[in-house]
Amino acid sequence: MTAPDAWALETEQQVLDAALRIAPRLGWGRATLIAAARDCGLSPAEADLLFPNGGRDLAALLSRRHDAAALSALPDPAGLKIRERIRAAVVSRLDAAAVDQAALRRWLGFLALPMNLPLAMRLVWESADQLWRWAGDTATDENHYSKRAILSGILIGTLVQDLTAGRGAALETLDARIQNVMDFEKWKAGVKPSDFARDVAGALARLRFG
Repeated sequence: MTAPDAWALETEQQVLDAALRIAPRLGWGRATLIAAARDCGLSPAEADLLFPNGGRDLAALLSRRHDAAALSALPDPAGLKIRERIRAAVVSRLDAAAVDQAALRRWLGFLALPMNLPLAMRLVWESADQLWRWAGDTATDENHYSKRAILSGILIGTLVQDLTAGRGAALETLDARIQNVMDFEKWKAGVKPSDFARDVAGALARLRFG
């Protein structure tokens, strides 16, 4: 990694840390980006160079930080049954997000905006893909996509539940839905591409509109 690349990665994380302190009050738009960049000694022009998509880049950075934290906290999956792996993966992802709970509601609200839904779907798909890979999934046919679509819906649904109703409710939701992950025939026959978008949009809408 070159020195400029290392500087950019380190500075992105510093700006994100500053944004997490500001976002509970200002949300995840440009105002937060500029204020966080200023706290890190950057001008608005430098902030725009580092985050060309503004708050969307900040939101993506937070999701990927949580993904990395969740994966680093997970055990070796070899001794776990597949059901246990999926449950552990979702709980670890909830734990990683909970560290930033003060800013999380505004983050989810930002992703719930219509123009940000494509980003929300891309980020939750990334999370599901990494967790399935940790769990040992090697599917390359249509099941690759079906598994990730189902887990994406579970991830966003349990995250909203964790934030709005508490961890107990989130775990009840997880346990109620985990049979969907275990049911191969439902993966194969019952999951359509539109289900993934509907699950993500629906969960975010519940947070935004109640």
